[in-house]
Amino acid sequence: MRRVVWSVLAGLGVFFIVLAIMSRFFIPGQAVKFPLNEYGINTLVATNASWFSPQNVSELSPVTLQITNTVKGNVAASDQLGSSTYAVWQAFAVIEDTTDHQQVSIPAAADQLAFNRRTGVLLQWKGNLIDGKPIKGTVSGQGYVWPLGAGKQNYEVYDTTLQKPVLFKYSGTATVQGVSTYLYVAHIPPTQVGTQQLPGSLVGLSAPEVTLPEYYSSDEYYYVDPVTGAPISVNRKVEQVLKDNTGTTRLVLLSADFKTSASSIAAGLKTDNHYRNEINLVEKVIPIVALLVGIILLVTGLVLSRMRSQDEQYEEDDEHVSSHV
Repeated sequence: MRRVVWSVLAGLGVFFIVLAIMSRFFIPGQAVKFPLNEYGINTLVATNASWFSPQNVSELSPVTLQITNTVKGNVAASDQLGSSTYAVWQAFAVIEDTTDHQQVSIPAAADQLAFNRRTGVLLQWKGNLIDGKPIKGTVSGQGYVWPLGAGKQNYEVYDTTLQKPVLFKYSGTATVQGVSTYLYVAHIPPTQVGTQQLPGSLVGLSAPEVTLPEYYSSDEYYYVDPVTGAPISVNRKVEQVLKDNTGTTRLVLLSADFKTSASSIAAGLKTDNHYRNEINLVEKVIPIVALLVGIILLVTGLVLSRMRSQDEQYEEDDEHVSSHV
């Protein structure tokens, strides 16, 4: 009977040790991924901002602007990729002047991008869209999120306005409402993103109608939970202006310092805590517990085995003595 017990215990011990190794090095890669059916809304607010209102035909300042970002997983599109490795999310951002109760920007359609569910890196795919339109060039870099287990390193992040990746530099650690985050910073210099045709009188020029280049610039600060890869708080100092051929700014289309609202940070942290706990369970708790249980069972089995060997040795000695009596 003892032989059966120690064999079972030793076998279970080996099983749990293997489970610990699998849980630590293999299972997380299969189980821990960004969800296919993501859904979230967050807001960024800028006070003392300014923008050009076509309705008023003038620049409105100072005003409070609010960006409402909605991100939704497109499960049907993800299925088209034919692999559980990739997901497709859609993003829709609306900018509103809450001071004057006017819409600043409403995209005609959502952006849609495919990405790797562990690294967050974008996938070149025919279904990628910006404002509902196919992307002309290639996509690369991070999309909606940083990698699971983000590092203290620089990352390239795809900018949907420029339609190209922008370098975000790792700039240290910071705490957001008790959560440790990594800070990544990008500085986008004034870059032409298109042209606009408008009356010359509107920009102080004598020509009846002029076409001026539009320039976009931004200083961006992302506070990211390195465990989940989710941005917890964002600060974007954005400027969009029209310049003449001398480089002189003729019209400010938008100038705002957007920051994630307190309510969005609180809601984001609630979701982030849920995912962080799940990741820690899979990557740390289960492997450690399985390893400890495995070691205890294996050692117990080996001790019982040794005791059995000693008992058998005693029985052989008794038999040897009895045979000489």
